[in-house]
Amino acid sequence: MDVRAAVAVQAGKPLEVTTVQLEGARAGEVLVEVKATGAAATYRVDLRSLDELSTRELYDLLRMRVDVFVVEQNCPYPELDGKDIDALHLQLLEGAKLLGAARILKPYEPQDPSKIGRVVVSPDHRGKRLGDVLMSEAIAACERLYPENPIALSAQAHLRRFYQSFGFIAVSQEYLEDGIPHIDMVRQQAAQPA
Repeated sequence: MDVRAAVAVQAGKPLEVTTVQLEGARAGEVLVEVKATGAAATYRVDLRSLDELSTRELYDLLRMRVDVFVVEQNCPYPELDGKDIDALHLQLLEGAKLLGAARILKPYEPQDPSKIGRVVVSPDHRGKRLGDVLMSEAIAACERLYPENPIALSAQAHLRRFYQSFGFIAVSQEYLEDGIPHIDMVRQQAAQPA
């Protein structure tokens, strides 16, 4: 299943996502044009390692995650968990403004899944279906980088249907993580052509 096609029909609302490579773009950077219900916006999607982020980019990313996951959700937990060092950081940008982000963890072993986590949209930019764009691009990145591996995530339980719309299925019962109900989900990679 083409993830972008899935985004285009999600929730019965027209949403078209077009991805093109920017001329002179840094490695991992693409331009994403999003058209929804007559409106259109163009965002940049940037995928880089922690070491490739500037000090300001890292600050903006961590601030957004802390503002949402710790402050807004009233959940004191160690946001700096040591996993960012080896992760790829997908950022959704409008100009230099960070609108949303996700973290991609590579498979630990050849048979292990890649993992998508820390999916976050700025409170100032909710209601624009940017979560759809983030997931579409995160899945596309995992499929491009780790084509043989399934993709896993630990979803907040209330977002189960959102992730199911991208082909994820529940593989655990609900459990509490930092006081918030979560569920483990996995998406199998599309069958590779013979």
